[in-house]
Amino acid sequence: MLRLRLIAAGIALGGVLADQATKTLALTQLDPTRPVPLLGGLLTLQLIRNPGAAFSMGENFTVLLSLVAVTAAVAVVGWMVPRVRHTGWAVATGCLLAGIVGNLIDRLFREPGPFRGHVIDFLQLPHFAIFNVADMFITAAAVIVLWLTLVTQVAVDGTSVKESQKAPAESGVDE
Repeated sequence: MLRLRLIAAGIALGGVLADQATKTLALTQLDPTRPVPLLGGLLTLQLIRNPGAAFSMGENFTVLLSLVAVTAAVAVVGWMVPRVRHTGWAVATGCLLAGIVGNLIDRLFREPGPFRGHVIDFLQLPHFAIFNVADMFITAAAVIVLWLTLVTQVAVDGTSVKESQKAPAESGVDE
């Protein structure tokens, strides 16, 4: 169990560091008025400051988004991490926490101020929203969770999804 918590913590810490380092580079190296196409236009570096959520939705709800992120981070650390009993779930949990905390740091410490800070986004694929490394970690967590629950059918506690969905009376466990 300690090994799984260390996996989650290591991924979360590494993800937050990678996210913040790339955002710092983007802020110091990119001009918001001059996109930088790479790989024949497959990837464009385009610096924006996003007050909203994915696809810049909810731009007028930055404080609420910040509070949701704080709640999500507390829930992952306080509820999910202690229940992880499978390596895949440890990886997913670490990725999710990296993404939440990476963007939360922006909301807490960037302009225009605490809980109103704009998230730094700078990666763009053709016909897609501009995003950052934290967003990539959140997406990776979602993919891993889908894989674990739908394909391998492993619950967060390491049991079969089918077993974890049974009612206590059905599973033979007394209440």
